[in-house]
Amino acid sequence: MSKVKDLTTGNLTQQLYQLALPIMGTSFVQIAYSFTDMAWLGRLSSEALASVGVVSVFIWIANSVALLNKTGCEVTISHSIGAGNLNEAGHYASHNITMSLVMAILMTLGYALFAEPMVDLYSLEESVRADALHYMYLSLVGFPQIFTTAALSGLYNAIGHSKTPFRIMCIGLACNMLLDPLFIHLLGWGVRGAAGATVISQTVVLFLFIQKAYRDKLFNNFPFFVRLQRHYVLRILKVGVPVVLLNILFAFVSIYMGGVVSKIGGHIGVATMTTGAQIEALTWNTANGVTTALVAIVGQNYAAGKLRRVYEVYRKALTFTLTVGFFGMLIFILLGKELFSLIVPEKEAYEAGGLYLQIVGLSQMFMMLEITTGGLFNGLGKTYLPAGISIVGTYLRVPMVLTLISIGMGLEAAWWSISLSSILKGLVIFGCFLLWRRKARPHYHPISHP
Repeated sequence: MSKVKDLTTGNLTQQLYQLALPIMGTSFVQIAYSFTDMAWLGRLSSEALASVGVVSVFIWIANSVALLNKTGCEVTISHSIGAGNLNEAGHYASHNITMSLVMAILMTLGYALFAEPMVDLYSLEESVRADALHYMYLSLVGFPQIFTTAALSGLYNAIGHSKTPFRIMCIGLACNMLLDPLFIHLLGWGVRGAAGATVISQTVVLFLFIQKAYRDKLFNNFPFFVRLQRHYVLRILKVGVPVVLLNILFAFVSIYMGGVVSKIGGHIGVATMTTGAQIEALTWNTANGVTTALVAIVGQNYAAGKLRRVYEVYRKALTFTLTVGFFGMLIFILLGKELFSLIVPEKEAYEAGGLYLQIVGLSQMFMMLEITTGGLFNGLGKTYLPAGISIVGTYLRVPMVLTLISIGMGLEAAWWSISLSSILKGLVIFGCFLLWRRKARPHYHPISHP
């Protein structure tokens, strides 16, 4: 299996960055997808931007469910490779892809049935609501592509070939960037055009992934679709469900917070929160790129019993992400308003957005601490720990925002609750790492799976 990289030997710094840089590039490409839509829609109106922002939260939930098989691939396949069992790795690849398509179909049906009550969770003007529903229904066509692509990305990350998802996603981005202005402005389709451009781009990406997988003959050309076997499914669920729950419950809090800010600030409040979160993704997606590489390296080395390499690669990853957090903090605090105005030229919107970025900027380094340490625990297969900490910390935003609103803080109450909870989560999970390292056995033996 020349396509599978052994990450249990060799230079850790080189391995980390060879894996991480393409993953970070992939993350930025995904951000660019959203930025492309927002930039063109922002020039239509802040109402159009708000309608897409509302739906983006629900698409986020769908992407969160897709993480079950992305994480499932990254953990189960990397552990199988580290334990020297390539046949098992092929079985996990087949099961993850099959499960991803089943979940895509179920999510599409659920969203189609409940689109209206979902959008009505926000207090929207009628025109904004209508655009949001159009965008939602058209986006459902792309759900099978989203889920299957996520699993295939995780597969290539697990075998140490993170450049493949990056290259394919770049082609998808180029397609989206070409189609957005054509569909949104030249053809006059507005919000519908943005959805159509994204779905076409997602379809191109999936086609290229499938073509690449067959050409590479991974795991002796493993079958994409198989009859599911209980023990493989249970292990995938064990490592993937905590990550899914974390992201879904996080999205639920965002929906609640969106409802709060829409009542206080109308569509400006919604646009500020959703667009501000996309800008903040510049830092947390960088950290996610590093920690995805961390999962693959930790997974193989943990399965091979090489704890010293596990500690060392975590230290290197954390040093990098904390540096990113520091510069992100400076940029958001000092240039937040200017950054926001690049997307939304309306003065009221970019002034509100600048304040949002200044407040969340204070938590950037702590957010890096949370994400990177969570990546370490995910690589160990202990996905429940970072998920539990993040869920509790995120849900603290609800009493925080209600308390701060009660003392008259307005929209700032939501931004401060986001920032303070991120600081708390980073401190708690790092404390858990220190406890785990102290208790880890000095002589660890490789793990094996039936």
